[in-house]
Amino acid sequence: MKKFIPLLVLALLFSCKNSAQNTKDQEAVINAKPIEVPIKNGKAKAYFASGCFWCVEAIYESIKGVDEVINGYSGGHSENPTYEASNTGRTGHAEAVEVIYNPKIVSFATLVDAYFASQNPTQVNGQGPDKGSQYRSIIFYQNDAQKKIILEKKEALAKKLDAKIAAEIYPFQKFWVGEAYHQNYERLHPNNGYIRNVSIPRLKRFQAQFPEELLKESH
Repeated sequence: MKKFIPLLVLALLFSCKNSAQNTKDQEAVINAKPIEVPIKNGKAKAYFASGCFWCVEAIYESIKGVDEVINGYSGGHSENPTYEASNTGRTGHAEAVEVIYNPKIVSFATLVDAYFASQNPTQVNGQGPDKGSQYRSIIFYQNDAQKKIILEKKEALAKKLDAKIAAEIYPFQKFWVGEAYHQNYERLHPNNGYIRNVSIPRLKRFQAQFPEELLKESH
């Protein structure tokens, strides 16, 4: 017992030190200068986190003007995050999507509208059954114009609902592409229990309330 107590104290001190460093690293991410991703071949990129990326991928791919959605991780302080590491909640990263879109067909503002329309905007650290900081809601901005759009829409929604909106607003830094088996997950696994019971119903709720003229004819 005499040997165990010092070891326990050392373990607690080490844990506290790591926690303090993680907090400092995360603050640096939040306060960083945003990185703007240039338009390439007429296509722009936007980044969102809103619970399970399988769900968010399907939602954005149902919108006209969106060419592709890639699942991955963003918003944290660790390098090369993996699914397993992000699930610990210690990397600072959230499951996120990279939305590749044609800005001549769909605007960033419309993508933000879709973001809020596709989730429970007041749920903190999660969406539906998925809970934890890795499932928290984050909108990433790449410049002051995008930040202004996000802030205005978030404030308007807060007034409309008379509630606090959970979505965090981060300067975009880097998007880490997720593992291959996470890509196109709903399309490739339509009979998966989670897809049938969580992802597809969430997509249908979104499509029912989002303007029909902004949606593709079929998903």
